[in-house]
Amino acid sequence: MPPRRPRVLYVTDLAYPARGRRYGDEDVFLTARLREEFDLALCHPRDAAALLDAFDAVVVRNSGPVLAHPEAYAAFRRRAAERGTRVYNPLSGRADMAGKQYLVDLTAAGFPVIPTVDRAEHLSRLPAADRYVVKPKLGADSLGLRTVGADAAREALAGADGTLLAQPRIDFVHEVSFCFVDHAFQYALRAPDPARRWDLRPFEPTAEDLAFARRFIDWNTLDHGIQRVDACRTRDGGLLLVELEDLNPYLSLDALDEPRRDAFVTAWTASLHRFLAAGR
Repeated sequence: MPPRRPRVLYVTDLAYPARGRRYGDEDVFLTARLREEFDLALCHPRDAAALLDAFDAVVVRNSGPVLAHPEAYAAFRRRAAERGTRVYNPLSGRADMAGKQYLVDLTAAGFPVIPTVDRAEHLSRLPAADRYVVKPKLGADSLGLRTVGADAAREALAGADGTLLAQPRIDFVHEVSFCFVDHAFQYALRAPDPARRWDLRPFEPTAEDLAFARRFIDWNTLDHGIQRVDACRTRDGGLLLVELEDLNPYLSLDALDEPRRDAFVTAWTASLHRFLAAGR
């Protein structure tokens, strides 16, 4: 009798209306490939807590911002912790998975990030700018993001009790993203037009680019999982971190050619097998 295949619950919202992205298409492609090696079921994030007992692991993918279902997400995390369920990405992520406080912390620690503060009295620590970006710490998909002047930024922070972030509006050349599986680099994408974030093209990063991205992957200390390092290229050619997505990063696989897509799936499948084996 052949050995039982691992059972994986794949959490996604196929209907989430992401701007410029097709979550459903990406997850239909990925789950079709994963079924070659795993017994797989898909569920909406609101159903995950009730279903996870029947599976060896839960994969959280394109489930949309957890802000849309905070109680269900909290229940899922609680239930997974209670029964010791293997969750991929592991729920110990220190970046977007835990909110955007890390941008404040990394700024204070001297990392190459867009300078970020969360207190009105700290606004003077930022580089002088005509405009500032103000956004919620618990935010995603630009929800609640505003671009305002210095006085409005100071007023917003003063009334937010640490729940908002402020950053100088950066004049950048383009945005770039680096995708990693575990600690292994997979591919890089560039958005040539700053106004079209999800119009992406593959590009070959330099050694300096990769060293920049790896610094944040190492900081996050996740042994398993998919992470996307998003950065902006400044006018002087350097990179600044925009965000480190470690919960359910969209992969933009449709921007890759077939060999690169296949290489990613191979790397991810191997990572999932290692992840499951580590929990035995």
